[in-house]
Amino acid sequence: MRKTLFRVCTIVLLLVLAAVMLVIGRGHTIYFDNKNLEVDGQKYEAVRRINVNVNGEQVAKLSKKERGMATCMGQSFQFEIEVIREKNGPSEFLTFDLALPYNMDGVVVNLPAMMAGLPQDKWMSEFIPAPVVEEEEEELPTDEFDLGGDL
Repeated sequence: MRKTLFRVCTIVLLLVLAAVMLVIGRGHTIYFDNKNLEVDGQKYEAVRRINVNVNGEQVAKLSKKERGMATCMGQSFQFEIEVIREKNGPSEFLTFDLALPYNMDGVVVNLPAMMAGLPQDKWMSEFIPAPVVEEEEEELPTDEFDLGGDL
């Protein structure tokens, strides 16, 4: 009886540990877009320059129509952006905390829409890589009946 109890407790402990590690150890790739976005007829313009910092380290320097990326572990992500709206203009610093969706490995964040205060479902989407199209090699005709000599 005692032996069975220890086995059951060990299995339960391993299952709990696996569930905790699944949540806190999950890796995400966050893609930052500085691109124009239109939502419900309203257009959000890309900014001249955005510098993205994570843990005090610059991970992306984005001009208009560019994308940068960072990786993180866990379900939350904090980053700071430096926004420069015009050449030689003042810098504006903003800090954001993201709750990352568990069902997405790659998350795309549109920074201009996020800075405008839109709801998360408008500026966050799942990154879906473009399918790779492989070109088929053209098969060259061969002489099936090569007799090895000239006729």
